[in-house]
Amino acid sequence: MYGLVNKAIQEMVCDHFGEEAWQSIKTLSETKSDNFISLESYPDDLTHRLVKSASQVLGLSAAEIMEDFGKYWVKFTGQEGYGEMMDLAGDDLPEFLGNLDDLHSRLGVIFPKMQPPSFQCSDQERNTLNLHYYSHRQGMAPMVSGLVEGLGERFDTAVEVTQIQDREQGADHDVFSVTYQA
Repeated sequence: MYGLVNKAIQEMVCDHFGEEAWQSIKTLSETKSDNFISLESYPDDLTHRLVKSASQVLGLSAAEIMEDFGKYWVKFTGQEGYGEMMDLAGDDLPEFLGNLDDLHSRLGVIFPKMQPPSFQCSDQERNTLNLHYYSHRQGMAPMVSGLVEGLGERFDTAVEVTQIQDREQGADHDVFSVTYQA
C-alpha cells in the first residue's frame, strides 16, 4: 500500500488518541519510519501490523479500527489534495459509489503501483442500493462500511450500511446494503 494510507492511520491515531498512543503502536508494530512518504509504496504487511498493533494498544477490534479508518480516510484524502478529484466522481452518494472504479483509474496515474479494489452498484432503488466490493486483500470490508459512512458525511446524507454478503464467510466477494436519505 502507498504511504498515504499509513500516514492517514498515523494521523487518525494522533487525532483521536494522541501522540503517545501512536508511539506505542509504532513500537509494537516495529515500524522504524517517523514519516511516511505519501507516494512511496510500502509492503501491505506494514499496514496490517499497524492495524494489529493499534487494536492491542487501543483496546479496539481490528474491524472497529478499520471502520473508523474508512470514515477518517474520506476527510483525510479530501484535505491531502484529492478533494477536487473526489468532486469529479459524483454530486451525491449513489453517483459517487457508482464511479469508484473510475476514480481509482484516475488515481492510478498518480499511484502507478496501486492495486485498487473494484466496486459495483446493483439493485438500486429509491434511497437504497447494494455495493459489491471485490479485493485481493483480506480484512478490508469494515473499512468499506466506514468509507460509505464517511461519504455520507461528505454529501450531508444520512446513511446506513449493512454487510449482507461476507467473503470471510465463504462468499466470493463482499456486498453491502446501503440505505441513504439526502
